[in-house]
Amino acid sequence: MKKFGVLIIALLLFTTGCSAEKPDAVSSATMSRYRENEITEYQGARLDPAVGPRDNSIKGVQYVDIEGYQLTIDGLVDTPQTLRYGDVLALSAYERLITLHCVEGWDATILWKGVLIQDLLDTAGVREDAVTVIFGAVDGYTTSLPLNTIVDNQLIMAYQSNGIPLPAEMGYPFIVVAEDKMGYKWARWVNRITLSDDADYEGFWESVGYSNDASVEGGGRD
Repeated sequence: MKKFGVLIIALLLFTTGCSAEKPDAVSSATMSRYRENEITEYQGARLDPAVGPRDNSIKGVQYVDIEGYQLTIDGLVDTPQTLRYGDVLALSAYERLITLHCVEGWDATILWKGVLIQDLLDTAGVREDAVTVIFGAVDGYTTSLPLNTIVDNQLIMAYQSNGIPLPAEMGYPFIVVAEDKMGYKWARWVNRITLSDDADYEGFWESVGYSNDASVEGGGRD
């Protein structure tokens, strides 16, 4: 009878998910990804580390020399621009709490700070025939978003995450915060923004079968 009682207790512990840690406890592996001075809470919500669980870039983490960095804005614009890091930071800043969803199955809710992509485009003057914004990165990666998606949703290009400068692993100096789009639309290490009239432009992953729409609800694959 005693053995039966022990079995019942064990089953109750198993089915209720009882463990040595609380269900919402942060693992030591996750804690190790927070950087010095990175905030972990915002308005009562826990923030995830700005650096993801692993690097999934096409050529490894890029370490950009900010002294020689330039952001080019070209294509269907009135006046192509070449901006330095400080030029971008001089624009009005915006802060957004947005979740990044990766096609690998993980997500991260992060407090981003950056500039409106539309403000960047306005420095060059967008031509009427432009419908697509192509983002290029220092490692050769490309992806794109419809111009109206960027404007209507006031998307930002971030230079801070969780209150600290964007880590290299997350795209320093700039990452596209493509809200409600899968992670492959979040271009990192951005050094070129090109306006195009090609509504069907396919970037690196889109050209091998990933959805060009990339809505989070769709999961990222055609």
